Amino acid sequence: MTQHDLVEKICEAVGGQAEDAAFYPTALDGLGLLHDVKTKSIEAQVYEPIVCLVLQGKKETRIGDRLVHFGAGDSLIVSHSLPVLAAVTEASREKPYVGLVFSLDLSILRGLYDSVGSEPAEIETAQSLAASKASPDLIDAMARLFHAGQNPTDAKILAPMISREIHYRLLQADHGGMLRQMLWRDSAASRIARAIDIIRSDFRTALPVCDLAQSAGMSVSAFHAHFKTVTATSPLRYQKDLRLLEARRLLSHGSLSVSQAAFEVGYESPTQFSREYSRKFGVPPRQDIGSKCIA
Repeated sequence: MTQHDLVEKICEAVGGQAEDAAFYPTALDGLGLLHDVKTKSIEAQVYEPIVCLVLQGKKETRIGDRLVHFGAGDSLIVSHSLPVLAAVTEASREKPYVGLVFSLDLSILRGLYDSVGSEPAEIETAQSLAASKASPDLIDAMARLFHAGQNPTDAKILAPMISREIHYRLLQADHGGMLRQMLWRDSAASRIARAIDIIRSDFRTALPVCDLAQSAGMSVSAFHAHFKTVTATSPLRYQKDLRLLEARRLLSHGSLSVSQAAFEVGYESPTQFSREYSRKFGVPPRQDIGSKCIA
């Protein structure tokens, strides 16, 4: 299946839903379709560990001070859960932004250790969010995975094998350096991933940085440095971003007041919450009540 054929198949699969959302799940766990008929302004969100194969259109994502552009034929690898600012920059009804998103599985990656674990892992150049031209082998594997999802038997028998192949292709990619570091359980990348899991599971509660550093087996100074290398932010800022994104989601449903949303995500002061919410999203929280915004 060529890249053009894959675009047509995805547009066909999305069909009349095209104006409802940019993301559409498929019958395969972890595989989703991206389809957007218009450009979008910058939105704050959290990227999960994924690979995104862009087939048409363009997008840009900012992590810290770094702006990453990617478009048709590129693959974006995200190794950790990351707070980012993202925007679709090229899309139209005639030529929508189209892509495939596939969730990464750390257990599958580490299952490939015996095959690629002996290869050197970049330390200075590896990035937790990186885009580059997708190899023909990766595009082919992603196309076969999408095709397998159209048939229940193929999905059951073929999808696990293709999934393993995709993880292998990503480990071999030039921009897969951070994934290669994740093969080692005691690497800084793996330790920071564990700390991120702790923050995400309990972001409403105050989490002393010294406790997070201890959970990662690092000194506080080393933890701060490695955390910022991976996420482009500090542990406390990361937790604050999670709180604000969750508050925006709660407010969009229209069932909570600003004060209730603030307390729900762990703020003790609604005033401080409103100030930080406005700074992050550019609008006061009351403006997002019932807006159905996607955070």
